[in-house]
Amino acid sequence: MQDDVAMSENAVAVPLLNDVMPNMVAHKGLWRGVYTHIDETGALIERHNSEVECIFPSSGNIVYLQKNYFTWDDGRERRVELPGVLKNGKIWWDTETFSGYGWETDDGMTLLNLQRKDIPGANFFELIAMGDTGEYRSRTWHWFKDGKLFKRTLCEERRVA
Repeated sequence: MQDDVAMSENAVAVPLLNDVMPNMVAHKGLWRGVYTHIDETGALIERHNSEVECIFPSSGNIVYLQKNYFTWDDGRERRVELPGVLKNGKIWWDTETFSGYGWETDDGMTLLNLQRKDIPGANFFELIAMGDTGEYRSRTWHWFKDGKLFKRTLCEERRVA
């Protein structure tokens, strides 16, 4: 299909994400873990807990919805929803804080290329790899500002539902 969607009998767009990115769909569920942010020298910037829910709607334009809930030891909390649409074989995001896309490798890893809107001149690349059992996954982000590496984010997560 040209637009990576098929029409159902009710004329609602049904994403073909399972055909385009079948390994990505394996991330469905609730993941808990820790995000660790380090600077370019490896020094700790901050660490916080995460709860990430990966949802794959079966109809409509949104093919992927990620709901994040972050908590810090000092009591701070943050909730974010990140809807993605399928275009040209990739998931595309355009949120308040970033825009960009993600795709899947032949080996089942997911890669993202995202431009930050909230940090002028910044972008990051993310690699998501899931362990063989599907119970654990690791995500690494490489942050650049004006072309220079300034931070990495390490996410270690376990599927809980």
